[in-house]
Amino acid sequence: MDSIWKLLLFGACIYLVLIAFVYYTQSSLIYYPNMPGRNLVATPEHIGLKYQNVQLVTADGINLHGWFIPSSSAKGTVVFFHGNAGNISHRLESIDVFNELNLNVFIIDYRGYGQSEGKLTEKGTYRDAEAAWIYLTETRGISAKKIIIFGRSLGASIATWLASKKMPAALIIESGFTSVPSMAKRIYPFLPVSWLTYFKYDTKNYVKNISCPVLVVHSKNDEIIPFDEGLEIFEAAPKTKQFLEMRGGHNDGFLVTGSAYVEGLRTFIHSNLR
Repeated sequence: MDSIWKLLLFGACIYLVLIAFVYYTQSSLIYYPNMPGRNLVATPEHIGLKYQNVQLVTADGINLHGWFIPSSSAKGTVVFFHGNAGNISHRLESIDVFNELNLNVFIIDYRGYGQSEGKLTEKGTYRDAEAAWIYLTETRGISAKKIIIFGRSLGASIATWLASKKMPAALIIESGFTSVPSMAKRIYPFLPVSWLTYFKYDTKNYVKNISCPVLVVHSKNDEIIPFDEGLEIFEAAPKTKQFLEMRGGHNDGFLVTGSAYVEGLRTFIHSNLR
């Protein structure tokens, strides 16, 4: 009996250590600014596009870096919130797609990413998104009716939060998750994640408060964020919504889907720019 109790005690200790590890390291499990790195490896000029470096200051005094890539025949502007790894220089292929769709592109690095300063927090990323919106609508004087908010992966949650606070022409949620607790339950079904996770990124709840048209984009082959997560977001969204199914994995779905992806975005975007 002593051996059994010792074994149970050892197992309980391991379980508690795992709980503590997940709790205290969850920030590093969500944000990957150093993978593959914070250095900018290219600029839009590498794909033949002119661009402007933009420096923003958030409401809490953090300096952010971004790019504004103008289109010579712009029908509107897309503000782009990227995923949890890398920086804006790793998104040139997407920038090229939006340029092909005759859109100006404004993309920023969140605090702690790329050339942006600051320490990463959930509230901080929302402040970063709000600073991007203020830059477009106030500094550049672009009408909200000409702005598409786009977010991919982690950026999908940030984009949805922003769209729930503002009135853009439309919102595109690509490869998004319903919330951090939902994803945590999938990854750690044996842990009490509902009270462990202090990050929320509650996309499913935010999308319920959207008043603009919504396009949800997801792949059945997404190996990181399951297709069901995208479907749940779509079901929670208001009535003015569309779903675009991709092929391919989490990071290359838009490339694998190719022209069907581009044309799906084109139809949605240009039907909602007034």
